[in-house]
Amino acid sequence: MAKATNAADDGGIITKSGSGSVEQLVTRLTDIIRDRDLMLFAIVDHSGEAKRCGLELRDTKVVIFGSPRAGTPVMQASPLSALDLPLKVLIWDDGGHTKFSYTDPKTLASRHHLSDELAAGLEGIGPLTDALVD
Repeated sequence: MAKATNAADDGGIITKSGSGSVEQLVTRLTDIIRDRDLMLFAIVDHSGEAKRCGLELRDTKVVIFGSPRAGTPVMQASPLSALDLPLKVLIWDDGGHTKFSYTDPKTLASRHHLSDELAAGLEGIGPLTDALVD
């Protein structure tokens, strides 16, 4: 099971440790996203773009994904939730240890005053990221 930080202690961000490189975890996450019939919107390679500009940045990638069936009702109820959707997972190297972080769904639900029913559509990110840990 993944070891997670307490979201309340970290501004509503949950961080877990994974095994493998950043690239390996990105590949595993994108495979899981596809296997669960979610939509992969983008992979942002922050470190790759930094390198392209002659700058150094630890291996850092963001995977952006979601489900229009879950996200659309959230955005209908709270248009500003589009600033947080689709969901994002940051996968990064922390001194030779691979970590991944995401905004706690409870934080998103509170921020956007979502009903329990709408908030439930965001909860899948926890088990999805747990699947990244061997």
